[in-house]
Amino acid sequence: MAIQLRTYVLGPLQNNTYLVIDKPSGDSIIIDPAIGSHVILEDLKKNKLTLKQIWITHAHFDHIGGVESLSRAFLNPIPVAMHPTENDLWEGGGGAKELGFELNLGPLPSHPLMDGQILNFGSSHFEVFLTPGHTPGHVVFYNTNEGLAFCGDLLFRHAVGRSDFKGGNYEQLIASIKNRIFTLPDETRLLSGHGPDTTVGEERKENPFLK
Repeated sequence: MAIQLRTYVLGPLQNNTYLVIDKPSGDSIIIDPAIGSHVILEDLKKNKLTLKQIWITHAHFDHIGGVESLSRAFLNPIPVAMHPTENDLWEGGGGAKELGFELNLGPLPSHPLMDGQILNFGSSHFEVFLTPGHTPGHVVFYNTNEGLAFCGDLLFRHAVGRSDFKGGNYEQLIASIKNRIFTLPDETRLLSGHGPDTTVGEERKENPFLK
């Protein structure tokens, strides 16, 4: 494998925040930095890793709450990539106000994502899938060579993401899973925003919401 993956379970909602490392160069990206993601900075320093970008699957506060603290740690701003349909949610605090607290998210992400876009990272390539349903601009990051997909809150092991939040749509959610995720090879590893990882084949057979 050209990449190394580390998972941190962080924040009040036990989010999976992913550190993806390009082994040949030591360059790294962080996917969905939750509140408390500053702990990753020590790992970066200890292992002499260079943080190149932050990628966001969607703009709910529990997936973006660590962006500001990570950005403050560097002299030059770290590029943040997100689908622009999520901008309103970001500017609204990611839904934090609905739970009774404020969250400083900083400026809007600098790198807009689009469906079908290829993100080059070290010797690896990730394709962006637009997968609405949980939120309108939710995306998945898929790496065909490594056989893995970062799914955010689109689906979980034997479950699917919620669609009852503002901007959610259950029919879109199920269509996104069936038309984008279930077209991938069965052995594809699915890395969700919460809980354990799973595979396409496992979810095709065992997920009660998708039978």
